[in-house]
Amino acid sequence: MRKQYHFWPSESGVDAWDVDRLIKLTAELPVEQVAVADIHEVDSVYWFDDWQRPTVRSVVEHCRLIQEVETSYPIILGPDGRVMDGMHRVARALVDEREVIEAVRFAALPPADYTDCRPQDLPYGPGT
Repeated sequence: MRKQYHFWPSESGVDAWDVDRLIKLTAELPVEQVAVADIHEVDSVYWFDDWQRPTVRSVVEHCRLIQEVETSYPIILGPDGRVMDGMHRVARALVDEREVIEAVRFAALPPADYTDCRPQDLPYGPGT
């Protein structure tokens, strides 16, 4: 699977967290049940922004990821409740009409791995 990052707008670009590191940091956190209806991002633009347009191909790719997602892993939430990893699992919960989803939550936001960066400039795997 391609390297993944969680992005959040910053003053001159975005801050980015390496999802592999987030998973390691949350390994010992308690799992909680979160109401899918309480996840703010389900009613916001999430996967698409100024640098990635919602083409039919990109929407289909997200549909494929939603169908294939491993639902046994909890999503990762920031201290403010935003989804830092697991939005395809949240989408799958919506498709399956589940009311709750398992999550782990940071008490404090860990430092970003990259600050004020452009997503297209980050390393995504071999040769990048």
